[in-house]
Formats: sequence, structure tokens, C-alpha cells
Amino acid sequence: MAVPHILRRMRAFLTSGPARQALVVEAALLLLAARVVLLVVPFQRLARGWGSFVVPTEVAPMNHAVSPDARRIAIAVGWAVRATASVMPTKAMCLQQAVTARWMLARRGITSIIHYGAGRDESGALVAHAWLDAAGEAVTGHPVASIIAEIGAFVPQR
Repeated sequence: MAVPHILRRMRAFLTSGPARQALVVEAALLLLAARVVLLVVPFQRLARGWGSFVVPTEVAPMNHAVSPDARRIAIAVGWAVRATASVMPTKAMCLQQAVTARWMLARRGITSIIHYGAGRDESGALVAHAWLDAAGEAVTGHPVASIIAEIGAFVPQR
């Protein structure tokens, strides 16, 4: 990252106000925690805590009776996670971002859905992708590439 770019990012952070600064700090800490957890804890154990895994046709939209505050918070959390992920010392992958945003939203009482998909790139290599939706908003991992087909989603326990 070039020095002028870093300076612009620092200036933007310092002038963004305490609420946004707190979201960025929280996102940075949780992105690091998510990286460690995803490396250390077996996926099946993690997935049990994410809710029920259902096929795409069973995913009900979560935008019914959503308050404007929940939408505003989902948008702000998505912004904080994406903006922070772009400047982390290690690459914050899509699943790490989705898990981080899910934790941040859960702390605020907002339910979310982690979607999981896969496809093949132009060279034929298998690629996977995770994205998160909450309060009728696309929080992380959007837009989803056209080569990705949704396999299923982790929805809140019923």
C-alpha cells in the first residue's frame, strides 16, 4: 500500500467520528479473532454454532418486518468489515468477513444468514465463496460472481 493511500485512510479514520471509529476497531479485532478461529476450530464444530444448514430453496428472506434501525446497523457493519478487511495485514477472506459481520450483528440483536457457494473459474479450478445478508441488506461478499452457485445457507435455529 502506497504511503499517500495509507495517509488518506488514516485521515478518513480520524475524521469519521467516534461511532464509525468504534465500528472499525471492533471489526479489526473480530477479523483477527475470526482468522484464528477459522484456522484452529474444525469447520463442523463452527458450523453448528451458525444455525441450521439448509438448501437455497429453504432460505426465507429475512427482510420481513425489519426496522429501519436494523437496516442502518447492517449497512454500517458491512461497511466497517469491508473497509477494515481491505487494510488488514493478512488477506481477510470472504468467510472471515462473513463470520466477523455475523458476530457484530449478533451483538446488536440482528440475525443474519451466511450463504455458501462454489463454482469453477475460467481455468476450471474450484472456487468457494461465502456472503452474509441481514435485515434485507447485502452485508459482506456481494456482489456474488456469476460462476458461484449457492450450495446452502446457515440460517438461525428454528
